[in-house]
Amino acid sequence: MSTSNLSAVDGTDRLCVSERAQCVPSRVLHLRQLPADVSEQEVLALALPFGRVHKLITLKTKNQAFLEMASDEAAVTMVNYYTSATPTVRNQPIYIQYSTHRELKTDNLTNQRAQAALQVINATAMHSGNVATSGEVRALTPGHSPVLRIIVENLFYPVTLEVLQQIFSKFGSVLKIITFTRNNQFQALLQFSDAVHAQHAKGALDGQNIYNGCCTLRIDFSKLSALNVKYNNEKSRDFTRADLPTGELEPAAFGGRTVYRVCVYVLSGVYGDVQRVKILFNKKENALVQMSDATQAQLAMSHLNGQRLHGNVIRVTLSKHPVVQLPRGGAGQEEQALTRDFSGSSLHRFKKPGSKNFNNIFPPSATLHLSNIPSSVSEDGLKDLFVSSGFTVKAFKFFQKDRKMALMQLASVEEAIEALIALHDHQLDHNQHLRVSFSKSTI
Repeated sequence: MSTSNLSAVDGTDRLCVSERAQCVPSRVLHLRQLPADVSEQEVLALALPFGRVHKLITLKTKNQAFLEMASDEAAVTMVNYYTSATPTVRNQPIYIQYSTHRELKTDNLTNQRAQAALQVINATAMHSGNVATSGEVRALTPGHSPVLRIIVENLFYPVTLEVLQQIFSKFGSVLKIITFTRNNQFQALLQFSDAVHAQHAKGALDGQNIYNGCCTLRIDFSKLSALNVKYNNEKSRDFTRADLPTGELEPAAFGGRTVYRVCVYVLSGVYGDVQRVKILFNKKENALVQMSDATQAQLAMSHLNGQRLHGNVIRVTLSKHPVVQLPRGGAGQEEQALTRDFSGSSLHRFKKPGSKNFNNIFPPSATLHLSNIPSSVSEDGLKDLFVSSGFTVKAFKFFQKDRKMALMQLASVEEAIEALIALHDHQLDHNQHLRVSFSKSTI
């Protein structure tokens, strides 16, 4: 933007970086070290949570800008906040100080674009209730989380992690994103480096469309104070951790539908005897699991709902179907392959009346209880079994009075779930198979 007719506002404005508290407060603020291609919207996003902005001048050749707030109080609140929380635009620290100017003159034609952007942003913010009326100050609401909960309505085009990161990073540093589908709606949790950035983004983007006429953003603050991202893939991303695994196994390695059925069966079998498993034909990420009785079904639901498996959150609810129907004789080969009857399985844990297994039902934990260990198998042998299967052993301990049992602590609950699925009933000796369950103990 041209700087002609702006001799009164240039880069010689008095600096007050270390002695900011001693500077004379002014409703005109001086912003320095902005990105060379910074937009008016990005500049305004820094100020809107503190009050209405009257005027804006950007000096892009100098990487600077000037804002005139509606009141001295709004300017003081903004400077005081950013003294303790350095603002950033696209991960670049921005320096804000009081200007020696008491007001800005923006009557020249070169600033029409900035003033037009200012009018649009102010009107949007006023409509959404995020900016105080003239002469008032609305400071940042204390206690807001840096994590936003985002719902995308009218999802006509796909919305990816990259799209969300591109949109929201205009308002601050985006650290983590997790996407998921709930109640047939595409949703996301997005964590900024600071709560002020989250409030900027919410104020500017709530109710806006990503694409023309569709993909409407509905944004609120999450109750979470931080996100825990374990995998960098198309569903979740920690932008501060490039070393995270993808957590997604290739279809061939995962074993296709047969192994998917077995995964569901073995995991559900921790909480009851699974009779049948059916993968839904049109929603192959969903399955019906028939337990021996309603109590076992309730146990499985209460302990497994919300857990993670291979990077995905498991959602378990009670089905309206009383039983899982086996395919009829005329069903196609694919439909036949989606259902399996496990009623005669040798892996049932609770088929013996009064079994001790009924007293040892615990929610998933990072510590596994190992039993039926042959005397010929050593501690190192068990550790090697788990490590060679891709798991991280943190601690191990044989039971003092019974070396047929042991506790093994893995790196996380999710890893323990995967280890139980992979190694329960693993053959250790010619006639002995390892039994794996979750433990309430720690090592």
